[in-house]
Amino acid sequence: GWGGVGAMILLTHNMLASPMKEAGQQLPLGIEASEIAEKEREYNQEFLAGILVRVDWDSFLAAATTLGHAEGLPATKEEVDESDDDVMKKVHHALLEVDVIAGSLICTETGRKFPISGGIPNMLLHQDEL
Repeated sequence: GWGGVGAMILLTHNMLASPMKEAGQQLPLGIEASEIAEKEREYNQEFLAGILVRVDWDSFLAAATTLGHAEGLPATKEEVDESDDDVMKKVHHALLEVDVIAGSLICTETGRKFPISGGIPNMLLHQDEL
């Protein structure tokens, strides 16, 4: 299972964009963690291969590196051999099993931090940011 609703995994991080109006390019958001949990989730090579198409690899690799979970990950998406179970399991682990429980997402354009608490990012803007 996914261990409850609050799962701020790197796949989720990879799909989020900054809501800041100054953030023209919007992706990727930076990430920092003060608390991480690793939760084993079912490995499905077919599912993983399907979602890799949508993953911004540079953003994912940067986030995995920041969180200390990039060991064994290829430098580029093109280097991912989907038939290599060992590599795919490392991608699976970093993308789907590393939960940021507490920390921040950071708009790379403005430096604005969005807190993550209980695994849930708060992306709401203050009144003066709308």
